[in-house]
Amino acid sequence: MQIVRTLSELRQALRATEKPAFVPTMGNLHEGHLALLRLAKPQGDVAVASIFVNRLQFLPHEDFDSYPRTWEADCAKLEAAGCDVLFAPRETDLYPEPQTFKVHPDPRMADILEGQFRPGFFIGVATVVMKLFQAVFAGHAQGVAAFGKKDYQQLMVIRQLVRQFALPIQILAGETQRTPEGLAMSSRNGYLSEAERVEALQLSLALRGLAQTALSLGPSWPERQQALEQSFMNQLQARGWQPDYLTVRRRADLQVPGAHEPPQSWVVLGAAKLGQTRLIDNFEI
Repeated sequence: MQIVRTLSELRQALRATEKPAFVPTMGNLHEGHLALLRLAKPQGDVAVASIFVNRLQFLPHEDFDSYPRTWEADCAKLEAAGCDVLFAPRETDLYPEPQTFKVHPDPRMADILEGQFRPGFFIGVATVVMKLFQAVFAGHAQGVAAFGKKDYQQLMVIRQLVRQFALPIQILAGETQRTPEGLAMSSRNGYLSEAERVEALQLSLALRGLAQTALSLGPSWPERQQALEQSFMNQLQARGWQPDYLTVRRRADLQVPGAHEPPQSWVVLGAAKLGQTRLIDNFEI
């Protein structure tokens, strides 16, 4: 596995490549990241991963400085999974000057759910992804990039970004990887205590319960949406959680589905804080 730091080194490493297969990460890797690499690798002629903790997508009170950096373990995992090129820029390599030009996603998708509780988050995500895409795919007629469904709203934003900017990149969606108990794998799971790790399963159980209730109501679901979503949030709150949202949305644009839209087009999403750790999860119905 070749490790490169600068844009010029990366482009030199990919000079003879026809179709890069790319997986962007912030490091602290787990099986979910490696599954994305294994998904993307057969679709291209060189497998590229990046490790960069992007300051632009952290709010001032969030964990940028304390976000886990596990460089040696990450390199070993990527190499074992078949990564050919690892792009690991320093902040000054990717942002050599203040990033005053930024990508502002459609607020109808980016200012709801995660965007409501983390203002500006998707501006930071879209900006760094656009910059990474330019770094990896410049000079190539085509490419693929893999993102996980665990960050469902992020996946939708990136798909829209690629479509509206007419980028020659195919976006692959990787299924959420879970522990044997059913906990969605996340870099932030490392913040959980042993007891919190057991309790963390309640978020996915609440989402499944919400989905089953919505399905049982059929076309009358929209009339009772807010009350039922609040009911499941209250159940989590009674267990000591601080829920931000639990909701049923349309997969395509994350808006509330209409009364007669088929459940096969729905996704349930949730975010809640357990102790000091904020967790997200979702299920496609």
